[in-house]
Amino acid sequence: MPHPFESQLAHIRETLLRMSSLTDHILSASVKALMMRDDRLAHAAEEEDSEIDRLEINIDELVINYMATHAPVAKDCRFMLVASKISSNLERIGDQATTIARRARTLCGEPIFQPANDIELMAQVAQEMLHDSITAFIEVKTELAQEVIARDKSVDDMNRQLARELTSYMIEDPKTITRCLHLLVVAKCLERVADHAENIAEEVFYLYRGQDIRHERSFAKV
Repeated sequence: MPHPFESQLAHIRETLLRMSSLTDHILSASVKALMMRDDRLAHAAEEEDSEIDRLEINIDELVINYMATHAPVAKDCRFMLVASKISSNLERIGDQATTIARRARTLCGEPIFQPANDIELMAQVAQEMLHDSITAFIEVKTELAQEVIARDKSVDDMNRQLARELTSYMIEDPKTITRCLHLLVVAKCLERVADHAENIAEEVFYLYRGQDIRHERSFAKV
């Protein structure tokens, strides 16, 4: 029979994984709603964000309760800190997904616009970063966490390229301005999703290696 302390730690971990699964689902649904021009799917994704908010509060309460009622060792303290930070990043990803869903609903009433295909590629990379950062947490893969961190630059590059492309469209054809502005917001949301996935990967590295690499520019010495 597991020790009560271990059961509480396992409960925090399970709640965090449930939150990550729901966040991944909402992000995927929001992007799909945008690409498929599915208003109902976008609405459903938007409605589910409240559950992510609830889970973040739940995790914080579990962490505070554990810290207040136990004398955790350094390893457990690190896990508590990381769990709270990961949940915060997941909640922010949920917020970005909700914004994408709202823009998708608006764009459903607009003519189809080609740059949305570039958004899809950007979304794929950002979603893979989120998925891999959580996999690194579950499977104790610090090398995978480092790979996620390195990928963030590609999303930044895609965001800048898409911004240049959409700006050109708006200059050449003012009728596209509304659609372009909505897609610029979506692209920025995806760039922020990648940033939060990078943050999660950095926390995973800290959890398992005990080294804070949040502000390092090179991992050659790691």
